[in-house]
Amino acid sequence: MCKTCKGKYYMTTAIAYTSGKPHIGNTYEIVLADAIARYKRQEGYDVYFQTGSDEHGQKIELKAQEQGITPKEFVDQVAGEIKGIWDMMNTSYDNFIRTTDEDHEKQVQKIFKKLYEKGDIYKGHYEGMYCTPCESFFTESQLVDGKCPDCGREVQPAKEEAYFFKMSKYADRLIEHINTHPEFIQPVSRKNEMMNNFLLPGLQDLCVSRTSFTWGIPVDFEPKHVVYVWLDALTNYITKIGYDADGNSSELFNKNWPADLHLIGKDIIRFHTIYWPIFLMALDLPLPKQVFGHPWLLQGDGKMSKSKGNVLYADELVEFFGVDAVRYFVLHEMPFDNDGIISWELMVERMNSDLANTLGNLVNRTISMSNKYFGGIVTDKQVSEPVDEELKSVVTGTVDCVAEKMEHLRVADAITEVFALFKRCNKYIDETMPWALAKDETKQERLATVLYNLVESICIGTSLLKSFMPETSEKIFTQLNGRDRDFEELSTFGLYESGTKVTEKPEILFARQDIEEVLKRVEERHPKEQKEAEAVKETDETVIDIEPKDEIEYDDFMKMQFQVGEIIACEEVKKSKKLLCSQVKIGSQVKQIVSGIKKYYSAEEMVGKKVMVLVNLKPAKLAGVLSEGMILCAEDENGNLAVMTPEKDMPSGAEIA
Repeated sequence: MCKTCKGKYYMTTAIAYTSGKPHIGNTYEIVLADAIARYKRQEGYDVYFQTGSDEHGQKIELKAQEQGITPKEFVDQVAGEIKGIWDMMNTSYDNFIRTTDEDHEKQVQKIFKKLYEKGDIYKGHYEGMYCTPCESFFTESQLVDGKCPDCGREVQPAKEEAYFFKMSKYADRLIEHINTHPEFIQPVSRKNEMMNNFLLPGLQDLCVSRTSFTWGIPVDFEPKHVVYVWLDALTNYITKIGYDADGNSSELFNKNWPADLHLIGKDIIRFHTIYWPIFLMALDLPLPKQVFGHPWLLQGDGKMSKSKGNVLYADELVEFFGVDAVRYFVLHEMPFDNDGIISWELMVERMNSDLANTLGNLVNRTISMSNKYFGGIVTDKQVSEPVDEELKSVVTGTVDCVAEKMEHLRVADAITEVFALFKRCNKYIDETMPWALAKDETKQERLATVLYNLVESICIGTSLLKSFMPETSEKIFTQLNGRDRDFEELSTFGLYESGTKVTEKPEILFARQDIEEVLKRVEERHPKEQKEAEAVKETDETVIDIEPKDEIEYDDFMKMQFQVGEIIACEEVKKSKKLLCSQVKIGSQVKQIVSGIKKYYSAEEMVGKKVMVLVNLKPAKLAGVLSEGMILCAEDENGNLAVMTPEKDMPSGAEIA
């Protein structure tokens, strides 16, 4: 809550594609968006939060045919499943759009016609490569090893009559916008990728209609064409808040557009930062203020895949751990711009250490001691010691720390700050030892003050926690008989009303889990999937034999000096298609190393990596650039390279022996 309204805040997620039930990686996005929306409301913004489902396209038409049902029957079923999971995860969206909604379809037809009449859309013929899962067209030069550059799957040749959008007409204007609005695409690595890989090399006109399938929105003036699924899907951000291509847009649209935040997965950043802003420019509409491409949530053995048998679903995780535990995990474990990892083992570890121990045990101990020593009455006797001021400083200072992290969408860091507050409370218990104070009749007022400070600290922390774990926050307030604070009050210590009585029997917020028992239950529920996953893993395991080289003596090996290096800067080597030039910190020195890995890593990706380096290789020039060492890589049977990194975090300069 906040007494002062800071203005509107319109945010959206990508709309979930209705090709099947969303896994936990898909669900992460809606939970992340919900945490941001709840926090913005708490800060005082008038938030409008939209999500939904994307329901057209060839892939869905094919899936419906496989099941012997109509595409509409298929998407009705999947969209219901998506919405059910979003609701189960306690997400506070204001609107759930379906692209099969009649009002959306009518506006898409109007938009297409408007762009056609403006001259931005023209009829032609398409001939190229098409990726059905991504619903995307590519030229031969855009393919990677002959496959889709986005998902890595097979593409098929396609030739058909189609309408095209003149992308190049707006390319320079978009480049200028990106350069003058550094906040538009975040993180920065996503911006660099779009500029270097797509915009600067030059945009090709985009195919915006199809005739080879029928499950889509018909072009109203030529019904054998259906609107390209991405033009259909992207426009949901304006159609469902009342945009009208005829000029009669609603009050809701006029209030909320432009969007303050489009939250999307990094795999669809191109559509949202190139196609979408250009469509908006053609419609004479302002661009969204920010597009944030979040990383992926991966299983421990890679991206989730049904063929691998490693797909985790939110409803099953909730069944094991509860809604807020799952919310906590996906929010806490996802770095700002790197992929996060999820597994049953990690879930249990966080459940036991952070939730059951740090938070649950803190609340339970505080309430139990309040009941044991004072009949549940919490009173501030104001008998203070220096340790109290340190606690208060940490607690009230957390408000600004969380605000700074959330301002930059560093949600994982923000929730870490909240739990640092709870950890400080646990430390305060150890420092003040209430059980010892209870034994001394002269220390009763000091004991009461300690318990008051704990309850007040927990209340402030709980107010900050509610954006991330709303149900847990409500439970804590109920047990403490406390209240959610207005945002302006969170920096003030001492607002918990002295003389308030806490609950007599504290509820266990999070029960500790046994990993062996959890894994046993998982296997009992999915015996077939487990066996299939093991079989696939065994079948897919690749063994590479290479021609052995001559044996060397130990002394020969000892001539080579291997150390851990940290890449502090990296750039592409001009006039080279293969080379990256890295500045590598090795202990106290920095070496320049040129590597032929540009095909597999961007310069931005390399920065910050800890790598294994052959340090004493004789310097040589590659493409005219001096190289003073070698970064070690592994190579598979297809020639793909992977940089070798230490398994554990090792300091720069550590010897490899």
